[in-house]
Amino acid sequence: MRSRGKSNLMRAAAVAVCVAASWAWLNAQGGAVPTDADDIGGVVTSAKGPEAGVWVIAETTSLPTKFARIVVTDDQGRYLIPDLPRGNYEVFVRGYGLVDSARQPAKPGQQLALKAQVAPTPAAAAQYYPAAYWAGMMDKPVAGCALACHQIGNKATREIPASITKAVKTSLEAWDRRTATGPSGPGMFANFKRLGADREAFATWTDRVAKGEVPRQAPARPTGVERNIVVSLWDWGTKFDGRTDAAASDLRNANVNPNGGVYMVSRSDDVLTILDPVENSAQVLKVPSNAPVVDAKSPPSAYWENEAIWRRQAEPRSVAMDASGRVWLTARLREKPGLPAFCTSQTNKFARYYSAATRAGRGGGGADIGRQLTYFDSKTRQFTPIADTCFTLDHNQMGPDDHLYFGADNAVWWMDTTTWDKTKNAEASQGWCPAIVDTNADGRITEWTEPGAPADPKKDQRVEFGCYQVGVDPNNKNGVAWCGDNVRLTRVERGPNPPETCKAEVYRPPTGQTPEISGAGHATIDGQGVVWMIWRGSQHLTSFDRRKCKVTNGPAAATGQGCPEGWTVHLLGGPTYAGTNIEADMTYLPQVDRHDTLSLGKDVPLYGTVNTDMLVAFLPESRRFVTLRVPYPMGFFSRSANGRIDDSKTGWKGKGLWSSFSSYAPWHVEGAGTMGHGSKAVKFQVRPNPLAK
Repeated sequence: MRSRGKSNLMRAAAVAVCVAASWAWLNAQGGAVPTDADDIGGVVTSAKGPEAGVWVIAETTSLPTKFARIVVTDDQGRYLIPDLPRGNYEVFVRGYGLVDSARQPAKPGQQLALKAQVAPTPAAAAQYYPAAYWAGMMDKPVAGCALACHQIGNKATREIPASITKAVKTSLEAWDRRTATGPSGPGMFANFKRLGADREAFATWTDRVAKGEVPRQAPARPTGVERNIVVSLWDWGTKFDGRTDAAASDLRNANVNPNGGVYMVSRSDDVLTILDPVENSAQVLKVPSNAPVVDAKSPPSAYWENEAIWRRQAEPRSVAMDASGRVWLTARLREKPGLPAFCTSQTNKFARYYSAATRAGRGGGGADIGRQLTYFDSKTRQFTPIADTCFTLDHNQMGPDDHLYFGADNAVWWMDTTTWDKTKNAEASQGWCPAIVDTNADGRITEWTEPGAPADPKKDQRVEFGCYQVGVDPNNKNGVAWCGDNVRLTRVERGPNPPETCKAEVYRPPTGQTPEISGAGHATIDGQGVVWMIWRGSQHLTSFDRRKCKVTNGPAAATGQGCPEGWTVHLLGGPTYAGTNIEADMTYLPQVDRHDTLSLGKDVPLYGTVNTDMLVAFLPESRRFVTLRVPYPMGFFSRSANGRIDDSKTGWKGKGLWSSFSSYAPWHVEGAGTMGHGSKAVKFQVRPNPLAK
């Protein structure tokens, strides 16, 4: 018996050694991937062998909301989709040079070999290219300036619906008609018409596509650290959501709201959506408003016919979270146009210094209601409106002083949230600074000349500026806001005793670039005080470090020529319009990952691209770009990116960067149309290697 037991033990040991050797051999051949009970792993091969740098997508409808997780194969074609919620999944392969593989059923804990399908023709392969590669077939860079609120070059735009083509005689007529349809028809058509004869570029382009022409440029597959990216997607909101913004934590402290809700506002249909990423569920709340209804009627649409899908009142935008987890957003709240009396009263020190009477933009005495301020308390589940603001509000950022800053027309406006919490007094809680440059270099602002007036060497000078996006210095408690606009960067400092201590500086990017820096500039700022900007005309990314400046006041401070040494210029090198050096990405709204929530390092600038399904990260130390692509569904572009740390002890798994699909036209998203769902929350994570669990 002992002899037989010893023999059995020896056989068992031999089997174990054999299994271990087989496992090692399979790993060496790329044939097996160790998985846990909540992973799916395997190898992707095609007729050409292992497929490196392709995406493996696991999607399920088993959860309260539709969910997908996407990973990239390593250099041996191996993949591992980690930490999947329990459910029944469909798994498939997508990659450049391929067509989608058949979907295979799978459950977490399973090894799954996947067969990739090599594209039979260039035309078949091109169906999976980002929109920019199709838009790059145009011989003029007109798409970026004409229509930058949704993709140009995706299937929905490079093909014209039959309902339009059958009613017109020429392709140009078809484009005139299509841009006049749908909820944004009047404004979209007006912008398109301004292109004049350049409109023909769109007509010629779609004619060429219809005849079978395909892009001359092809996208590269992910390489290096890009293969370590994990993308998670949840359906949320409604199928009508457009121009969305999202927040998961306090920009100043990524440890706020761990494992809590992720919040999204949609301008087009008055909703605040909350995703619970632990329970994988989403809910939609209506943002309350007393404002008049807009877009109660809609021009006929190729998708929605006469349905007024964007009938709305609140029009919420630009969400931000504070240290207590409250969610701040802008919204149309007033019943009638016009400003509160104190905004123009001589008894208000800010109005006395620089009246909001004719300078507040929409809502400042004009015919439009504009947007004011409201916040949502996640504990009480209540909205608190603050309708008495002196400027119309949009993009915002929390400062180190607990002031919420906004860019306005020719001013930076703020809400002192601490004062508001104590007093609930709107007048006492808000203030604003115009941009007045210390051109006489005496270190303070006293008398000034107005824009357009002759310079006076004894006086300072007020300058006009735009501030679509505001970036707030996280370290300066004097309140320093940076604003970008048309080839210009403006610094506005609140100072310790505003408005008397308000002071501004102006800087312009260097010339002599290829191509020249052009277009609207949007600004954000990292933890070191370095300003990062994208330029929507030339597609550049620039940094500006004021610490390098030799001159910050005097006459040069008003012209913007005072600190050429502060600028550094970068360019991604994406697909270009035919015959030009202008990239077709259409850059949009930079952010900064100050807290290493992406595992790429602290203070990593990022920006969205309307036309290439991705966020772009830039690593300042190596001066290297990293693309964070969302390959499925095609149609991703981001207006916001907000990092959060849920558990600092678990490495890459305990943190991530949150964003959302932000297109004005979510029905253009792959698989959406009138029946699908194009509104999605997106979480990016970067693991140490493509097989990390």
